[in-house]
Amino acid sequence: MTSKAFDLLNNPRLNKGTGFTMAERDQYGLHGLLPPRVSTLEQQVEWSLDNLRRKPQDIDKYRFMSSLQKRNERLFYRLLIDHIDELMPVVYTPTVGQACQEFANIFRESSGFYLSIEHKGRVDSLMKNWLDQDVRLIVVTDGERILGLGDLGVSGMGIPIGKLALYSACAGIDPSQCMPIVLDVGTDNARFRTDPRYQGRREARVRGQEYNDFVDEFVTAVKTNFPEALLQFEDFATPNAVALLEKYQDQLLCFNDDIQGTAAVALAGFYAATRITRNKLSDMRVLFAGAGSAATGIADLLSKAMQLEGLSAAEARSRCYLCDSKGLITRDRETLTHHAAPFASDLPAMTLEQAIEHIKPHALIGATAKGGTFTPAILETMARLHDQPIIFALSNPTSKAECTAEEAYSYTKGKAVFASGSPFAPVQVREGLKVPGQGNNAYIFPGLGLGALLGKATRITDAMLVASAKALAEAVSPARIQQGCLYPPLRDIRNVSLEIAVAVAQTAASAGLVREPLPADFRTRVAAAMYDPRY
Repeated sequence: MTSKAFDLLNNPRLNKGTGFTMAERDQYGLHGLLPPRVSTLEQQVEWSLDNLRRKPQDIDKYRFMSSLQKRNERLFYRLLIDHIDELMPVVYTPTVGQACQEFANIFRESSGFYLSIEHKGRVDSLMKNWLDQDVRLIVVTDGERILGLGDLGVSGMGIPIGKLALYSACAGIDPSQCMPIVLDVGTDNARFRTDPRYQGRREARVRGQEYNDFVDEFVTAVKTNFPEALLQFEDFATPNAVALLEKYQDQLLCFNDDIQGTAAVALAGFYAATRITRNKLSDMRVLFAGAGSAATGIADLLSKAMQLEGLSAAEARSRCYLCDSKGLITRDRETLTHHAAPFASDLPAMTLEQAIEHIKPHALIGATAKGGTFTPAILETMARLHDQPIIFALSNPTSKAECTAEEAYSYTKGKAVFASGSPFAPVQVREGLKVPGQGNNAYIFPGLGLGALLGKATRITDAMLVASAKALAEAVSPARIQQGCLYPPLRDIRNVSLEIAVAVAQTAASAGLVREPLPADFRTRVAAAMYDPRY
């Protein structure tokens, strides 16, 4: 085999498999190395989809897609783009959760970049080992809080890989400009520390100043090596997630999807819900089950949106209530976390059920990572208190959802305005078919990243997040709203990402947070720049 032939057939970015034409086979010495028939990309997509659908389990489909990505990148993305509604749950949540848990069995070859605490002092130089040096987008995790599954250490690499695949499929960010990273600082998962197959550092997590210094060295290396890149923090435990965002958000182009992306997609759901309930955001009382970074991120952005409708900051925050496992978060608690403190209530302590009866919230938002939190009694109470209660069960994967779509519609007698973090099938109620919207962060972060990068933004701001939420809500058709669905169909995701990108870039430009003015034909340039895999 010639070097040219080897390079082509073993480079997933260049490989076309049987898609190489006869002229290309002549040119690169490929005859004999491939079956004689030439196939089109469209045929390969059809055959690959047929093979995938034959797989008995979702995890088998995940393995198939992972293998395809490592073999033929353009075919992988063409297949994913053309069938995004079917395949997003395969390449990302909920299946990616199982893939991360089984990472030791799935790992075959490197698909990301691993930085260990043992590399401290050498991070900058190690960054140069990455093959593609025109990096524009980095997704990084330390693996401590993977979805709702907890500490998976380096086995959490599936999350950055999956997120970046969605960036490319949903918003057309070139895969060659994407870099998935895990920061290996150990794991507190006792099972992993005793498992000889575990691929990471089998020691307790490093914390405190040593951890902070390591992350700071990493961020500095990103700024040095990839100064125009967007850095996305992903699945860090709440204390670190909040602290890192607060520390770095004014230093470089970065954001935390668990906090800000979740907040924006939830806010979009609220904007869409008002088209059903006819309420203004500023008229609502919202109760959160959960008080971690996701819940407080939503509460913070929601209160900012309420302020845009005329409320003061204090008034807006007073309309958002948080409950954790101990009940309603109140000002007289002995310990209040930094991120939850702004939403602490003056009310006496009470359970979630009692808080619902007392506060009479228009919306109940689940961010607990605890399946079944919204019991039949809770759902029935929400329906008794309001004609159209907003119920968002946002935790994922599916097993962690606070309630299912069927439960939400059944126990509210079809009244619920429902959305979830994981996909659920349509539900038949007396009034007709209800289509539950999936408040998937994939509606937000790809377009946000695309707009920030092509708009040459220097920072991600709350105003940009609100703009992305409004653009997403406006993309929901009247027909979808009539079905109770708060989000557009996933098959429209690339068009939605384009609209979000334009809104985000324009918002950044109006605030003077871009490196150069936007061109008059910015929308056209964005559309033209979106990665579209072809042979």
